[in-house]
Amino acid sequence: MIIASHQHKNLKITIKQWVLSFLSIIIISICNQPHKANAVIGCTGKFVNPITDVCWSCLFPITLAGVKIVGGGGFDTKATKNPICFCSRPGIPVPVPGIPVGFWESVRLIDVTKSPMCMVSLGGISLGTSPQKGVKSDEGTAFYHVHWYIYPVLYWLEILLDFICIEAASVDVAYLTEFDPMWGDDVKTSILNPEALLFANPLTTASCVADCLTSSTGLSNDYMFWCAGCQGCMYPFSGTTSYHNGGVGTAQLVVSKFMAKLHRELMLWGYYGKEGMCGKYPMPIIKKSQYRLQMTYPIPEMSSCKRIGQTEVLWQAGREFPVWGEDFSFLIWRKRDCCIL
Repeated sequence: MIIASHQHKNLKITIKQWVLSFLSIIIISICNQPHKANAVIGCTGKFVNPITDVCWSCLFPITLAGVKIVGGGGFDTKATKNPICFCSRPGIPVPVPGIPVGFWESVRLIDVTKSPMCMVSLGGISLGTSPQKGVKSDEGTAFYHVHWYIYPVLYWLEILLDFICIEAASVDVAYLTEFDPMWGDDVKTSILNPEALLFANPLTTASCVADCLTSSTGLSNDYMFWCAGCQGCMYPFSGTTSYHNGGVGTAQLVVSKFMAKLHRELMLWGYYGKEGMCGKYPMPIIKKSQYRLQMTYPIPEMSSCKRIGQTEVLWQAGREFPVWGEDFSFLIWRKRDCCIL
């Protein structure tokens, strides 16, 4: 009896230790969950999977010598009708003939976040506090920070081997608006866009209805450069917006404003059309038809890319939700016309 009682007591101790160990493992696991830990400080996100989170149909259509050899991908810019192109080469005194090719290239990744220094596309890690003071949004407005990444998927996955037209670069963080004093100040940013006084008003904003229809049924209207289609007015080039159509629509607008700002700063150039056959060229005013947007977070949009200004009403359902669905990231596809020499 004594031995049995002793064994029973040891069994109780063993079970108690096992339960405590199991609870400890659960607690440690919960504490080490990155998304839940980051959610407490308002920073969520995930790494973009280049295989499962990229809409590869956005690469199309592909044209060669003015002929569409691969269809799909949606609306496209006009391809050159000439079967031959000419470009200069170093050390050769006369232009060298080549074959024109056109395709869509995934080149950049962009975060749109309310949490300063929150790297949405880097797994939701926070790099600490912002070097700027907090930006206070007025009633009826929203303010977002933007993080701009170099992300040449076609190049580093070697989708098109030894293709001279592909941008050769490595993945890198290229721009953080937390370090840009003009992004949080509508007055300072007017240095870049003094024409905002002409376009940032209710009358010209109302004219963006026409751009909304064009962008939703075809290519974006490059002539109405002050409009971001269904999302509202491009101006000012800052993180403040009063056109809060919901998180998805506002994120699209912020992406458009930021890219227009980079074009004005000559940090983004033109790559398509006859001018882009032999290399990039200055484009201080954005041509919206050069770009496609594809959401990668919180819910990747795998069916198609969206044009700048295209309405979000038909596809935004379920892509904005509390905590893990309040920040956004987009993959930027750029039209590339190139002369293969």
